[in-house]
Amino acid sequence: MKQSKHVIVFLLLILQITSTGFAQGFGDKFLFNDRWSFHLGDIQFGGIEQLDHSAWRVLDLPHDWSVEGIASTKNASCTGFLPGGIAWYRKSFDMPIERKGQQVYIYFGGVYNNSEVFINGINVGKRPNGYISFMYDLTPYLRFGANNTIAVRVNHSEDADSRWYTGSGIYRDVYLVYAQPVHIDLWGVYYTTQQNGVNVSIQTATNIINTKEGANVPIIVKQELFDAKGKKITATVTSSKVTDKHTVSQELHFSNPVLWTLAAPYLYTLNTTLLSGKDTLDKTSTKVGIRTISFDANKGFALNGVPEKLKGVCIHHDAGALGAAVPKEVWQRRFNILKEMGCNAIRMSHNPQSTDLYDLCDELGLLVIDEAFDEWEYPKHKWITGWNNGDPGLQGSATYFNEWHARDLSDMVCRDRNHPSIIMWSIGNEIDYPQDPYSHPILNQAGIRQKHKAGHIISQPRAENMGYIAKELVSIIKKFDRSRPTTAALAAPVMSNETDYPKALDVVGYNYTESSYEKDHQTYPDRIFYGSENGTGLDAWKAVTDHDYILGQFLWTGYDFLGEAGSWPSRGSTAGEIDLAGNIKPRGYFRKALWSATPTAYAGTYPYRAEEKPSVNAPALWNYKEGEKIRVVCYTNCEEAELHINGNKMGDRKAYDTATGIIYWDTPFTAGKLEVLAFTKGIQKAGSIIETVGKPSAIAATADKERFSKKGEVAHVMVTIKDKDGHIVPFADTELSFQVSDNAVLLGTENAATTLPDNFQDNVQRCKNGKLLLYIRSVDPSKPASIKISAPLFDEVTVAL
Repeated sequence: MKQSKHVIVFLLLILQITSTGFAQGFGDKFLFNDRWSFHLGDIQFGGIEQLDHSAWRVLDLPHDWSVEGIASTKNASCTGFLPGGIAWYRKSFDMPIERKGQQVYIYFGGVYNNSEVFINGINVGKRPNGYISFMYDLTPYLRFGANNTIAVRVNHSEDADSRWYTGSGIYRDVYLVYAQPVHIDLWGVYYTTQQNGVNVSIQTATNIINTKEGANVPIIVKQELFDAKGKKITATVTSSKVTDKHTVSQELHFSNPVLWTLAAPYLYTLNTTLLSGKDTLDKTSTKVGIRTISFDANKGFALNGVPEKLKGVCIHHDAGALGAAVPKEVWQRRFNILKEMGCNAIRMSHNPQSTDLYDLCDELGLLVIDEAFDEWEYPKHKWITGWNNGDPGLQGSATYFNEWHARDLSDMVCRDRNHPSIIMWSIGNEIDYPQDPYSHPILNQAGIRQKHKAGHIISQPRAENMGYIAKELVSIIKKFDRSRPTTAALAAPVMSNETDYPKALDVVGYNYTESSYEKDHQTYPDRIFYGSENGTGLDAWKAVTDHDYILGQFLWTGYDFLGEAGSWPSRGSTAGEIDLAGNIKPRGYFRKALWSATPTAYAGTYPYRAEEKPSVNAPALWNYKEGEKIRVVCYTNCEEAELHINGNKMGDRKAYDTATGIIYWDTPFTAGKLEVLAFTKGIQKAGSIIETVGKPSAIAATADKERFSKKGEVAHVMVTIKDKDGHIVPFADTELSFQVSDNAVLLGTENAATTLPDNFQDNVQRCKNGKLLLYIRSVDPSKPASIKISAPLFDEVTVAL
């Protein structure tokens, strides 16, 4: 609700389902991932019931076939030179006779893309959008007490349909859901709250479905709220009747809530039970976070009334070697590293992502912008032979936007609206990129920083169209959720300001146009805006810290990602603060010094270059020629720092440089130990050490857990090459071999290289910078698993789980 022309305050109690990968569930839910049969290539009548698929490859979902493929110049750079194509998945399963009389559904977290689903030879639906979760009712087509066959055709033959890597296949979880004829609808529980001092009023809306034709069924909806220790806080019960579809509105009250914050993301549990008399028809358990968000055109963003700058990053949905089929444990590790770096916000660029990611943001305390589209009615350029190189292609989601956008957007909002982490809905990314596709006469007078053809091109679509579409998209969101503002990421405010596009939005995002902040703040004093996509330079951050009215920034990007690649043999983008293996880059430590509240210091070095400003890309290396002049840099949030080499202090303590954000020294190289000490108010608060390393001598490996607790769980094993003194050798590129026991599976190996068209799923891989990450998945957690790691001239190492 708008409280003035330039302040928006949202009060919300937000929820998440406890089942991994299934947002706001209902009924009895069972993972349906095991033992699917897979065939790469199209098959005529591949959905028929009697097709023999016994010779097909058997695999478990989630699955991405593109990342398993061979990189080739025959494929497009925009998606990392990896193949798409068409493939089929089939699975035969018995339907218990005791389930007869119940409703049976199949839920797909995401299938990329153009999926068609068949049950016993009957086509039950299609979904073009590869990022949207969806569900089908299988009940009319099933044989209870007999065998049934489900088939899924995935058509990613237009594989250059995105500006980044998409993956191909059923790359998220699949669930089979059993429900009574009267049950809670999919994503059927929605909450908002109002806070008045210490009192909280929780408004609920529970959508009920009755599949009994013509029946008017009496029902009872019971809501019970529990704290984190399991103590019941409040409850309410409402009686009603449902004939077809019905929404039951309820209200709960309690006092002195523990708020959801970034530092302590407290989550309550809500149990929703649907009854008929004393019989339970359905129930679901939900995690609840209570918080308020406010947006002010002059004061910026506040969480629970406390001002908070958004220290955000953009992310794509892949994880390098794993492609698009990324286990929750991998994202948990990734988000923990981002939190360590000082990040407090994530932009889901540029599409809805797996439910796991939103659950993790709820649990860890990360704010989220949920984004729907990268293009609307017309396609953007997709680079084929290298980023911004050659002639672009025009495949993409625009082909089905007009038909599907309303359903796709509403499904995104309904699936995700109960997450406390989500603070804005984005309807699009860089839709207004000049000439890609929209144009306007204003471009004859002004442009943007990003590369584009200068001037107005009359043959391109009119920019005014964006205003009409934006209004429609915003109205769709408001129909399903008014507790958060709408936004979009503008590439060219100079053009969009000539249309109704920004006016349709509650909050306006600016991509790489920090120079427009002050001017547009004066021109549009009621506009609330922020940096929706930004470079990593200090100036872009100062534009946030120097202006209260800027909500924050979102760096491009948090992690390196596949696709949007340069010329062959590029694998993907190196824009990340963190590489594909989860190693924070030097500029990530520079960002940590800007963002983190914890005292921090990082030392890096590189050969001295006269008249150059200190770099944010200095590696932690102390191996040079004796006497060579070296620049040592310190990235810190402390007031001062001093340099020591082999225990000797090198000159006076130096003050933090506000112009560069870097303290530095130029000194001749001497082998041994380099140490930087950082001080605030004269007290040492942080430090960083680099030591000269010797030749590679040994393999070392550590896992991030000691044992597996369940089937399918993933462990990270970091392999390093060390010298005789135990220091990691940053220039080692040793080729390693791996042998994994029968109780585990090697999902992939990741060395973070971005220029290798290599196989990252086999059992041989080179280190990079002396490091290599292994992803290990449990097969049978009741038995021990082991990974043997070997290389010529090195002693073999075994990691036991």
